[in-house]
Amino acid sequence: MAKKIAVLAENIYEDLEAWYPILRLREAGVEVTIVGPEKDVVYTSKHGYALKSEAAIDDVSAGEFDGVVIPGGYAPDKMRRNPAMVRLVREICDNGGVVASICHGPWMMAEADIMRGKRFTCVGAIKTDIINAGGKFEDAEVVVDGNIITSRTPPDLPAMMKAVLAFLGLS
Repeated sequence: MAKKIAVLAENIYEDLEAWYPILRLREAGVEVTIVGPEKDVVYTSKHGYALKSEAAIDDVSAGEFDGVVIPGGYAPDKMRRNPAMVRLVREICDNGGVVASICHGPWMMAEADIMRGKRFTCVGAIKTDIINAGGKFEDAEVVVDGNIITSRTPPDLPAMMKAVLAFLGLS
């Protein structure tokens, strides 16, 4: 049975941090669902690249997914204001699913209150925010702490996705 991963979508996402995971997961046979605040809406990246949602956040539940990917850019600042998106991240984490995030994505993880006592990495601009949410920062291309996988910036995507696929048993 194919693994299922939600990739969160919102405006001002970082192109590579959404598309690299989407394509890599699909290449590995994972069923990817792009989940936004609304279904069939085109969300645009920092550079204007389109990402069309396949499901609305209110129409999905954590039990449908083996994990979630939270792209970076400034989209996570919008996502963390959406209680349903925050709840999805928290519930997937609580269910033992993988929660993978890069760049500014850990903002969502802090909002979901899943960083307390966890090792993580992220873009330097939000390091203090995640430390204040209880996380333990490490400057590394990828940090795996249980079912939480984090990376810093686009050059770290290969290491992040290798860790995600290993977690899913697909490496």
